[in-house]
Amino acid sequence: MTSYGWWLISFAIVYTFGLILAGNISRKKAAKDNGYFVGGRGFNKWIVAFCITGLFSGSTFISIVELSYLSGISAIWYGVAETVQVLLIAFIIIGPFRKKLVVTVSGLIGERYGRAALGIGGAITAFAFPMWSVATAIAFASAVHVFTGISLSLSVAFTALLLYAYLKAGGMWSIAFTQTINIFIFIIMFAIGIIAFFINPGIDGLREYAAVNPKMFELNGVGTQIIVAWFGTFLVNVILAQAAFQMALSCKTPEEGQKGLKLAAVFGIPFIILGILFGISAAIVAPDSGLGLVALPQYLMEVLPAPLVALFFLGIWACALGWGAPCQFSGATSLGKDVGSALNPSATSEQLINYTKKSLLILTGLMIIFGLTRTEQSAWWNILAWTMRNSATFAPVVAALFWRLATKEAVVGSMIAGFLSGVTWYHIGGWLPNEFYLNIHPVWVGMSANISTLVLITLVQNAFVLKFNLFSSSAKKGHYALGFGALISLFLSLNFQSLHEQGLIGMFIFTILISLFIAAIIFIPSTKKEYHEEILGIEHKAADGR
Repeated sequence: MTSYGWWLISFAIVYTFGLILAGNISRKKAAKDNGYFVGGRGFNKWIVAFCITGLFSGSTFISIVELSYLSGISAIWYGVAETVQVLLIAFIIIGPFRKKLVVTVSGLIGERYGRAALGIGGAITAFAFPMWSVATAIAFASAVHVFTGISLSLSVAFTALLLYAYLKAGGMWSIAFTQTINIFIFIIMFAIGIIAFFINPGIDGLREYAAVNPKMFELNGVGTQIIVAWFGTFLVNVILAQAAFQMALSCKTPEEGQKGLKLAAVFGIPFIILGILFGISAAIVAPDSGLGLVALPQYLMEVLPAPLVALFFLGIWACALGWGAPCQFSGATSLGKDVGSALNPSATSEQLINYTKKSLLILTGLMIIFGLTRTEQSAWWNILAWTMRNSATFAPVVAALFWRLATKEAVVGSMIAGFLSGVTWYHIGGWLPNEFYLNIHPVWVGMSANISTLVLITLVQNAFVLKFNLFSSSAKKGHYALGFGALISLFLSLNFQSLHEQGLIGMFIFTILISLFIAAIIFIPSTKKEYHEEILGIEHKAADGR
C-alpha cells in the first residue's frame, strides 16, 4: 500500500468513526415519535439545505467529474437538470407533501391503493436505492483502488460497510449531522482541487488543451439524447425524489423546507463548475485512464503530496456518504416501514423501526453484490435505478395526488407493467449505458407502459359508470392538454427520422401519453356515483350553512 493509501484509509476510518459516535448520540433523538424516520419534523432551513446539498450536489459532483473527463463541458447540463429539479421540488412539491405528512413515495401510494400497491412499490423502490448508493461509492472506491491496490469490488464493499456502521443507530438524525459536517469537508476538497488545478494544468494548460480538443468544449458534446434523458429523468423525478422528500419534509414548516431547498440550489453551483474543472484537468494530465474516477486520483498524485490528496478524497468519501446514506436509509424505510406494514398491518412503531434497521443490513448486502456485479460507470447505475423506480411509481403517484378514479388493480398492474417494460428494454439493448434498443431510452419505455396500463385498466373497470366532464369551465385544461398532445404528435410525424437519429422518439411518445393522461384526469375525474355523492355533499353543506 502506498503512502497515499495509508493517509486515505486513516482519514476515512477516523472520520467515519466520529460519525458512528454521532449516530449513537443521535439515538436519543431518533427514539422520539417520528424521530427515526423524519427527525421529529424539527429541521430548520439550514439543516434542510445541508441535507439536500449533500444528497444531490455531492452525487452530481461525482457524476460531472466522470462525464467531463469523457465529454468535456457538456457535463454542465447534468448539473443544470439537477438544479432545476431541486427548485421545482421547492416551489411545487414541498408544501402539499408536508401537509400530507408524507414519509415515502411508496407509502403515499399504499395509503391510497392498499397493501398490494404498498408492498410492490416499497420493494421496487427499496431495491433501486442500493444502485444509487453504489454509483457514488464507486468514486471513493476508485481512489482506494488506485492508492492501495485493493480491487474496486472490495473497495465498494468496504464503503458499504462503513455506511451501515454509522447509519443504523440514529436514522434521520444521523443523516442530518453527517450532511452538516460534510459541508465543511466539501470546502476543504474544493480548496485542494483548485490548488491542484493551478499547479497543473493551470489556465495556460487549459487553453492549450482547448485548442487541440475543441469538442471537449462543445455544450452538446455528450449528445442530445443523453442531455434530454438527464432533463427528462430529473423532471419526472420531481414527484418521486423520495430520499430528498424524507429529508426536506423533516422540516418544522413547509416554508422552512422551501427556504432550505432554495439555499441548496445555490450551494450546488460550485459542485457543478468545479466538477467540470477537475474532470477536464484529469483528462489533460491523465488522459489514458479510460474512467474519470480512476484518472482523478492519478492526476492528483502527479501534483500534490499524499496528505492533501487523501484530504481531497475524504471529500469524495463525504460525497459518497452524502448521497449513499440518505439513499440507503430511504430504501430501508421503504423496505422496512412500507413492505413491513404491507406484510404485517398490525406492526407497532417499534417493530417498523426494527424492520428498517434489518432492511439497512439487507440493502448493504445488495450494495456489495451490485458492486461485485458491475464496478464501473457510476452514471450507468443511476440510470438503471431511475428506470426501475420511475417506471413503476410515476403514474401511481400522479393518480394518488390527482385522480381518484384510478383503481387498485390498475395501480398494481401499472407498477408491474412499467417495471418489467423498462428493465426488459435495457436487456434487449444489451445493458449498454449509452446505446439503447431502437435508440429509445428505457426510462421512456417503462414510464409510457406505466401510464398506459393505469389509464386503460381504470377506464375498462369503470366503463359503465364513468362521469364525463367535457364542457365545464374546469375542462379547459383538458382541451389544452389534448391540443398540446396533438401538436407534439404532428411534430413527431413530420420529423420522425431526425428525432429517431437524435434518440428523442421515446421522450416525444411519453410527452404525448402525459398529455392524454392529464386530459383523462380532467375529463373523467370520477364515476357517476361519486359525482352524485359530491353534489349531495355540497347541497348538505349549503343547507347547514343556512
